[in-house]
Amino acid sequence: MSIYILPVLFVGLFIYGYFKKINTYDTFVKGAKGAIELAVSIFPFVATIMIAVALLRLSGITELLAKLLAPVFKFVGIPNELCELVLLRPFTGSGSYALLNDVFATYGPDSYISRCASVILGCSETIFYVATVYFSQTKVKKLYYAIPCALLASIFGAIVGCLLCRVM
Repeated sequence: MSIYILPVLFVGLFIYGYFKKINTYDTFVKGAKGAIELAVSIFPFVATIMIAVALLRLSGITELLAKLLAPVFKFVGIPNELCELVLLRPFTGSGSYALLNDVFATYGPDSYISRCASVILGCSETIFYVATVYFSQTKVKKLYYAIPCALLASIFGAIVGCLLCRVM
């Protein structure tokens, strides 16, 4: 059933455009042109965040921070093995999934730690990447509240997620 959703939506939009007398092809081309301009304009911001994540990871800072913060994370219920994942998740999606893959390979996909890691990835977002992309295209430049609130929500989600994995 789900394989038909996209083709039906595509045809439905063309039919809707026909009856509303909208030139769907020109509208599509205009949207594609806007998407290319958007991609070009946000590229420097995205490249910067990707380089920063790579440098943090390669320098060993994330591992050092994970070791330093492990007692705090353990106190709030996050396993020590997932400290680096919790620290890296706000910065990078692909790096987080690579760490998740390592957790699965080390502990097995059905272990408590693997379930916690899955929940942490599911209940959080790449905060700095999203903020970079969205706020680079708006007039909002003061992120004093947005990023701290998002980080707090992310850590709270990780804590509650690990707690739920423990009791379920």
